[in-house]
Amino acid sequence: MSDIHFPVPVRLRLTSAEERVVASSWEALECLSQWPGGARGRAYRAACRVCRDALDGWRRPQEARRAFVKAARRAGLLRSG
Repeated sequence: MSDIHFPVPVRLRLTSAEERVVASSWEALECLSQWPGGARGRAYRAACRVCRDALDGWRRPQEARRAFVKAARRAGLLRSG
């Protein structure tokens, strides 16, 4: 299992003063492990699964990034702009 880098990093806004840049499936899984409890719905579970599948070679990096972005958007963490 090796890290799978996203074609374009994802920028998250965790608090008003804290941002995080997620550039790979491994980093996405790390970030998802600290996800807000109230935001762990269907999109969160799908992102976890797709990022793990990408690390195992079953999914493409673009699919993992897309699933992670969807979960971040649903959680209100996706940085706009």
